[in-house]
Amino acid sequence: MTNMRDWRSAADYADTVRLSASGWAWEFLRRNPEYRGEVGKPSPKPKDRASRGRRWGLFCCRGARPGGP
Repeated sequence: MTNMRDWRSAADYADTVRLSASGWAWEFLRRNPEYRGEVGKPSPKPKDRASRGRRWGLFCCRGARPGGP
C-alpha cells in the first residue's frame, strides 16, 4: 500500500491541483478502510484479483496494447 500523505501539510498535496477525476477517485479509495482491508489480503488466483478490483470500480490496463500505449 502506498504511504499516506499528511493531510495537514499543504506541501504534501501540491500535486493535487493537476489530478484528473480518476486521480481524485484513487485518493479517496485508497483511504477507504474496507478497501485497504480487502487489498491487504492475499489473492492467489488472477481471476480473484480481477473480481476484487471490479468490486471497487478498478480496471487494470484498460486500452493497453502489447508494445506500448
